[in-house]
Amino acid sequence: MFRWRIAVMVCVAIAISYLDRQTLPVAVKAISADIPLSNQQFSYLQSAFLLAYAFMYAGGGKLADVMGTRRGFTVIMVFWSMACLTHGFARNFAMLAVSRFLLGMGEGGGFPAATRAVAEWFPAEERATAMGIINAGTAVGGVVAPPLIAGILAFASWRWIFFFTGALGLLWTIWWRASYGPPKQKDATSEPTFVVHLRWLDLLRIRESWGLVLAKFLSDAAWYFYLFWLPKYLYDARGFDIKAVGKLAWIPYAAAGIGCLLGGSFSSYLVRKNFSLGTARKLALGISAAMMPAILLVPQVQVSWALAIFSLAYFGQQSWSTLVMVLPTDLFPRQVVGAVAGLVGFGGAMGGIVFGQLVGYLLDHGFGYGVVFTLAGSLHVIAFLVILLTVPVVRQVAIRSTDKFEAAI
Repeated sequence: MFRWRIAVMVCVAIAISYLDRQTLPVAVKAISADIPLSNQQFSYLQSAFLLAYAFMYAGGGKLADVMGTRRGFTVIMVFWSMACLTHGFARNFAMLAVSRFLLGMGEGGGFPAATRAVAEWFPAEERATAMGIINAGTAVGGVVAPPLIAGILAFASWRWIFFFTGALGLLWTIWWRASYGPPKQKDATSEPTFVVHLRWLDLLRIRESWGLVLAKFLSDAAWYFYLFWLPKYLYDARGFDIKAVGKLAWIPYAAAGIGCLLGGSFSSYLVRKNFSLGTARKLALGISAAMMPAILLVPQVQVSWALAIFSLAYFGQQSWSTLVMVLPTDLFPRQVVGAVAGLVGFGGAMGGIVFGQLVGYLLDHGFGYGVVFTLAGSLHVIAFLVILLTVPVVRQVAIRSTDKFEAAI
């Protein structure tokens, strides 16, 4: 059916997004030969990305709501692809930081637009599966990045990595413009339509909204550490070179892709078996969160076991992420899904900034990776407790013409 083709198309966009954001972490050793980077400077580069990403995640949700999914995603993809290209012209740390900031601005709108596409095309019983397919793009990008970047570096300068990946995004935009359209009335998910004008502050007055934002802040703090620091950890603590990273660093991302698909599919399966929506979402979330403390063992084991534990953590994280991203479509009407998803993503990116800066400081002041992994391994469990407290019942809130929220009956 056409809606599943939409899911695959958006999955490819998210794959390009994660390929683009992995270029710097995977190629950091080659880049450092031209532009020396300390651990703290490396964390500043990631924070530049995440700061812009955080604000544009919120703004991108609004953009998708105002412009519509087709036009909004077009603008978002073109911007971040051009920003990726600019990395290839960087001559110093400041230029890298500006390029990283611009990339974050563009990529921040990707997931809100994806969430809106799911709300447009998929009924509740299929949304978790669709979001799982889309979120699997994070794993595809992560799997492709290490061997692709290693291959490019074998024949060309690190600058060509950014030229190549930026061009991929522009090609996807042509495909998107030629293929995507809003659903016809008979295909659209049935929801009442209201013209509403809500500020983000209005949305944050709802317990479920700020609960999701806080949960995402905690869990994405750990996720962005894994995402941005895994290659550097393998370089610094395990003695890997670029060839070894290219051969092995993709394995956790493959596990992440399986987590995306199984987490969403398991929740959808429970819904089809007549479990309540809340039980279906929370059971899958709880199982995902329970996997994450295993990361505490990484510094204590051999590298093969460390990669296996990373793989388990990536599996659990992306199963978790799929379900957290689908909750706004369960809880809120389509007219504000993009804005809510944007706020949730803003919280996640801010968590990545705070924890990333802490990681850079700890490593440069001799605390070592053991302390960092101990902190990271606890965050998903705390986030799950936040969801249990702030989302006691998973049911959609309705927006009346007076812009007041109340539980749908």
